Amino acid sequence: MISFLKNLLGLQPAANYKELLKNGAQIIDVRTPGEFSGGHIQGSVNIPLQSLNAGLNKIKKDKPVITCCASGMRSASAKNILKAKGYTEVYNGGGWMSLRSKLR
Repeated sequence: MISFLKNLLGLQPAANYKELLKNGAQIIDVRTPGEFSGGHIQGSVNIPLQSLNAGLNKIKKDKPVITCCASGMRSASAKNILKAKGYTEVYNGGGWMSLRSKLR
């Protein structure tokens, strides 16, 4: 029952983002282009949340995906969209600045 609730709420065990990145994970930043140009994680790809469905061709299905945004709300939505589209290993990295500090 508890695992069902965790899956329903999108909760997952803490991810080792450094290890994921080392193993080829893609970082998808779902903020607007203006937000992205104001600062972002080096190597991340900017696909705004409202354009995610149109930008799926930029995201490999055979590699882990880490989503990020400003606070974690849009990246959570992006994670759910990607999971619904058949991406199996998707992690909500939350806010990009917090994620960046976890990658150091």
